[in-house]
Amino acid sequence: MAAVAEITGDAAAAANTNNNINNTTKNLDSDGKPKSESEFSVLKLVDLITKLNPLAKEFFPSSYNNNNKTQNNLHLSDFAVPNKQPGNDNFPTNQRRRNNYNQGKRQLNGRAYRAQQEDGIRRTVYVSDIDQHVTEERLAGLFSSCGQVVDCRVCGDPHSVLRFAFVEFADEQGARAALNLGGTMLGYYPVRVLPSKTAILPVNPTFLPRSEDEREMCTRTVYCTNIDKKVSQAEVKNFFESTCGEVTRLRLLGDHVHSSRIAFVEFTMAESAIIALNCSGMVLGSQPIRVSPSKTPVRPRVTRPTLH
Repeated sequence: MAAVAEITGDAAAAANTNNNINNTTKNLDSDGKPKSESEFSVLKLVDLITKLNPLAKEFFPSSYNNNNKTQNNLHLSDFAVPNKQPGNDNFPTNQRRRNNYNQGKRQLNGRAYRAQQEDGIRRTVYVSDIDQHVTEERLAGLFSSCGQVVDCRVCGDPHSVLRFAFVEFADEQGARAALNLGGTMLGYYPVRVLPSKTAILPVNPTFLPRSEDEREMCTRTVYCTNIDKKVSQAEVKNFFESTCGEVTRLRLLGDHVHSSRIAFVEFTMAESAIIALNCSGMVLGSQPIRVSPSKTPVRPRVTRPTLH
């Protein structure tokens, strides 16, 4: 027992010695010299701050009292906890990985889209000086000898009584072969064929004809663009009826983004639609309109049943 007491006494003496050494060390600077009184006061202040309780009552604004919150019912959940993730504090690792992935994905999609556009341009030719009575079917039939025709768009030329078109082939060989057809008589005029600078924008498949009746409707319908926003639907209808013939259905569309409006005009007779193509370049309101054959029919609006 005496031995144990002796050991315990020695341990206590060693602990006291360590405390004295620690206290002495705290009061010494890096060179082993005694610290000044101001430095010692700063150390005391730091020591006090580290022992402060962040949930103490004096650290809460008075608005918490208005919300009937007291110190007893305050919890850590009342405070926003920073969502820290491993990595750089200013830029979490996971967030950086996600952004890099999304950015790479966007760049990939952009490159794929541009590549697709360039491929479509290489497979397309621009055809001008087209007789007004030449239909898209007839024009596509002319170029079908060069290769498989994927799409054909005839457009009205506001600067001429003639029209122009874009013909897209399934491959580049068809487009190169089509250039040899420049000067071919189609109707009353020889057509000009050049490489296209643009691709044909695809049409939403849901708008395309779904039956023989709708295909017949397309032969009687024209697509009109660059319509003055001040022109009403009644004025558009009166314009085409006075020039071309009876209009059975008309759809005038526009938004706040574009500076002009578009319209789909369906006539009673197909001959009236052909005459309407001659209206390209004519002024309606304050702007010259452009008229082209329509690839989509003007479907009647679906009336929703009224609730009683």
